[in-house]
Amino acid sequence: MATFNYLWNNRLKHDWFSGSFFKSWAKRVLTFTALIQTNKRRKKLINKGAQISETAEIGIVCVNGKKENLSIGDFSTLGRVEIALHDKVTIGKYVCINDGVIILSASHDVLDSLWRHKKASIFIGDYAWIATNAIILPGVRIGKGAVVGAGAVVSRNVNDYTIVTGNPAKEIEKKRIEVLNYNPCEFLATNNAWLK
Repeated sequence: MATFNYLWNNRLKHDWFSGSFFKSWAKRVLTFTALIQTNKRRKKLINKGAQISETAEIGIVCVNGKKENLSIGDFSTLGRVEIALHDKVTIGKYVCINDGVIILSASHDVLDSLWRHKKASIFIGDYAWIATNAIILPGVRIGKGAVVGAGAVVSRNVNDYTIVTGNPAKEIEKKRIEVLNYNPCEFLATNNAWLK
């Protein structure tokens, strides 16, 4: 969820004691515990060196490695995601990463007799959508507005506005529209309680 300060400063203000006023405040009270928990998770990652926008939504993420390697842009939302931070992982603005996604910035070199780590940075562009249970492997760049289908395993770069599915991930014929103007955080109940 967005920080409490952001939500408070940008909250929708209703006429005092109107039906909308009571409905809005009921939603805010019911979702307040979730807001506190999410902000604690964000603050914990930031205190360990991660760069996370105050408007990014951080679900119950499992982040292993150097937290300073993590950067998350404005209005991006991460569900129950696993991220291995052996190298930089940069997540742009308005990105949606669904539950079950695994982001790996390192792997073992199967051609090396000592089975050493190979690490490489990962970049996820603005408005990208990584669907449920996808796996992003080291060194991948996912372009602006790209879509990674559910369960896809991505080992190569994905071009802007491209849709990939499968294992290994392959481009499908259809392309995503290039004019994107949505905020994935708007769909979350806690934000709706304050902003709508």
